[in-house]
Amino acid sequence: MSNPLIELHSFGQSVWLDQIERALFKTGKLAKLIHDDGLRGMTSNPTIFEKAITGSGDYHEQIDRAARDGKTGNEIYEEVVLDDIGHAADLFRPLYDSTNAEDGFVSLEVSPLLAHNTDGTIREAKSLFSRVNRPNVMIKVPATDEGLPAIEELIASGLNINVTLIFSVHRYEEVAEAYIRGLERRAQAGQPIDRIGSVASFFVSRIDSAVDKQLDQFEKDASDPQKKAEIHALRGKAAIANAKMAYASFKRIFESPRFEALKRKGARVQRPLWASTSTKDPSYPDVLYVTELIGQHTVNTMPPATIDAWRDHGKPAANLEKDMDKAPALFNQLKAVGIDFKKVTDKLTADGVRSFSQSFVDLMRAIEQRREMSLPGIKERHVASLGSYEADVKAAQDEIASKNMVERFWKKDATIWSADPEDQKIINNAMGWLTVTDLMIERAKELKAFAEEIHGAGFKHAVVLGMGGSSLCPEVLRRTFGKQMDYPELLVLDSTVPAAVSALDKQIDPKTTLFIVASKSGTTTEPQMFYHYYFDKVKKVLGDKAGQNFIAITDPCTQMEGDAKRDNFRRIFLNMADIGGRYSALSYFGMVPFAVMGGDIDSLLRRAKAAMDACSGTDIANNAGAKLGATIGALARKGRDKVTFITPSPVDSLGLWTEQLIAESTGKHGKGIVPIAGEALGDPKVYGDDRVFVYIGVAGTNGANYEAKLQALEQAGHPVLHHVLNSPLDLGEEFFLWEFATPIAGALIGINPFDQPNVQESKDNTKRILKEYVESGKISQLPSLASGNGLAVLTDEKNQKALDGVSSPEAAILAHLARVHKHDYFAITQYIEETPEIESLIQQIRIGVRDKACVATTTGYGPRFLHSTGQLHKGGPDSGVFLQIIASDAQDVPLPGEKFTFGVLKQAQALGDFESLSKRGRRAIRVDLGSDIAGGLKKILAAVQQFEGATAASAQK
Repeated sequence: MSNPLIELHSFGQSVWLDQIERALFKTGKLAKLIHDDGLRGMTSNPTIFEKAITGSGDYHEQIDRAARDGKTGNEIYEEVVLDDIGHAADLFRPLYDSTNAEDGFVSLEVSPLLAHNTDGTIREAKSLFSRVNRPNVMIKVPATDEGLPAIEELIASGLNINVTLIFSVHRYEEVAEAYIRGLERRAQAGQPIDRIGSVASFFVSRIDSAVDKQLDQFEKDASDPQKKAEIHALRGKAAIANAKMAYASFKRIFESPRFEALKRKGARVQRPLWASTSTKDPSYPDVLYVTELIGQHTVNTMPPATIDAWRDHGKPAANLEKDMDKAPALFNQLKAVGIDFKKVTDKLTADGVRSFSQSFVDLMRAIEQRREMSLPGIKERHVASLGSYEADVKAAQDEIASKNMVERFWKKDATIWSADPEDQKIINNAMGWLTVTDLMIERAKELKAFAEEIHGAGFKHAVVLGMGGSSLCPEVLRRTFGKQMDYPELLVLDSTVPAAVSALDKQIDPKTTLFIVASKSGTTTEPQMFYHYYFDKVKKVLGDKAGQNFIAITDPCTQMEGDAKRDNFRRIFLNMADIGGRYSALSYFGMVPFAVMGGDIDSLLRRAKAAMDACSGTDIANNAGAKLGATIGALARKGRDKVTFITPSPVDSLGLWTEQLIAESTGKHGKGIVPIAGEALGDPKVYGDDRVFVYIGVAGTNGANYEAKLQALEQAGHPVLHHVLNSPLDLGEEFFLWEFATPIAGALIGINPFDQPNVQESKDNTKRILKEYVESGKISQLPSLASGNGLAVLTDEKNQKALDGVSSPEAAILAHLARVHKHDYFAITQYIEETPEIESLIQQIRIGVRDKACVATTTGYGPRFLHSTGQLHKGGPDSGVFLQIIASDAQDVPLPGEKFTFGVLKQAQALGDFESLSKRGRRAIRVDLGSDIAGGLKKILAAVQQFEGATAASAQK
């Protein structure tokens, strides 16, 4: 009996399989299709691979083995995919050889995340082609604006290219032009062009699906029966007409004198490949897009169901060129009824890229999930080198066990931390974070649906307007994961410095920005000011619809909830009231921004859930969180109260979050554990005996660069904790572990970790100073200690007496540094814009002080740190030596509806902060840099470099 599949070849058409999965090779089905059905090629795409890898267990063993070998998710993906493509290419190789490179190709797509990245596409295409190392592999490149120059370059480089996602005739012609230019460049360079294969994948059925959807609506809206009939008659016609017009262009282009010149040098035509040829509308014949598109020099790539259907009842005939001249008339008819065909094809291209991108992301998540299952658990990846402190930590673990602390913790027993009834009220209303992960897992689907809504609305940016616990987790997540394909870029505003606000204004368009107003209390000054400022901006362009660009995250029944309802916010997320800000990472405050930016919220929460489980057991030695808390608490009780975080990229910003959690939780009643984040790792000799080091890094990144230094620290007697993450998504794990460990450590050092008694004081100071400014038009100033050379040093009366006799700002700084003693920490608090240059100078200053005085150093941008380390500065031990840095504002930013500006607000916050330090007799000075911020910082650095470090020797005793 004749086989309709094989018969297609007699009409000049090749059949390729639009499918790949390992079972095709294992069962011999692919070999049978080649032999019995005349199959002449194969295509793949991210959606196909995603279904293949997630839909069977055929890949589990390979993924498990690669994971145990330490390979990343991306490396595993490439290994799996290259194996399948290579195997398929080997099966088609005899056909490729026998047809002299005419057929027998297997297609492999570059990452769709590179669809709008020309250089990235070129690099990956060349890499994939080289690594597969088979001459009959085609690399698929999407026909985006950025893809066209990549196609030309890759053809000129001698690669076989399958150009995908072509929907319009115009784009098809641009693709053909890119192919020909590539061949011409290669020929002009004297390189062979006779074995370069290329196809142009022209998508078919998706055209009818999109056009028919509009036609159905037009037909429904039409009242005239004749009009309804005319519209209905156009259904199912656009895709074939579009393909026929593309084929007409193919014939014209590849029968031209220009291509004939290349043909004489051996060039082959770039064959049209009909893609998406399964019918989506069940009322159409199941082989419609095969029957109508049979023609010379074409390829039809069919999914398995269409192959089976054509084999069963296909009727081959040369139909492609029939009525080809009538195709343009159809588009005139479509236009007449209201179809904008360019809009249709533009949207299909964008949707196609996005669909493949999403499949690629889903595939990577599936691989990562399988990889995660194959890797060591939390216990194996969290180890500690405690040296002489082993017995102290063991004693702390025994104490935790004897007090039944873990079981009581999970029962939310406030007596673990305090017998005072008022304290217990605070504690009882601050423990919801223990189980919020379960709630967020339940609501993950809702959050992802909301993220899709935001994406569909066309937002380009999403800006968190928050402070402290409302902003630090989103800041860490955005820095760690970066912009996700097709989702809004996440930004965070947690600075009242006018230059920082202006910098954000230049980065965004208010019309296409989603503003996430995040405030637990709903009355925090900074989020309120940010909200008023940007709502005013959006209202000027969107009028009464401004609220659609805003969402709120707040507790129930707050002022923020009422404001959001009044202003018709797009959405209000009411967080659980029994979760404090610094413990809110895994609640709506962290997860809504992460979902909106396109983050893998499922995987992050799954990691957090694993950490929850690891913290549930009463065997302290096997309870990851309790063990960590016992270690930190025991070491603090022995004087090792400076927890120094070493966090290489990509999790280098994690210290911003752990810093707030530990400092605000433990720094009170003259006690505290001082978190040190962002301090570059140094030689063991620059550290005193008050340090404990915590390394948190992702396996397979740059952790090896730290191994020797960490070993040196261990050998010098410093405790070193190692936390190795399987992937950045294990931040979910770290969030919960540190949230659990910190209260445990707090219980050991005797404080309530759930209050922040001194944070409100600075807030109250700021409000009082602003009130005074509104009434008098000025802000009071600190007394001047010394000025000159563009700097001014100011401080309170007590510090003036301690520094009496200095003759210049540099001398004042040197005298201030001389007050740094063993076991102190030096804190730089800067109320200036954070830029790469400024941050570099701040880091040089802190490292200079550390290396000279051998003390721990911290830095914090105001007012962010007021809601973070600010509590420790005022309520913790009197071991801080403070350098507050301020500067003039080159340009202030007004606040709508207020009698003060952002610049005045910043000044009030800085002064209120200093007043709190002064009230407690802290060693503190302020340096005013004037208008030359970088220049002023360089002068401070010069003074630090002159510092002899008189206490350095004592720090080592």
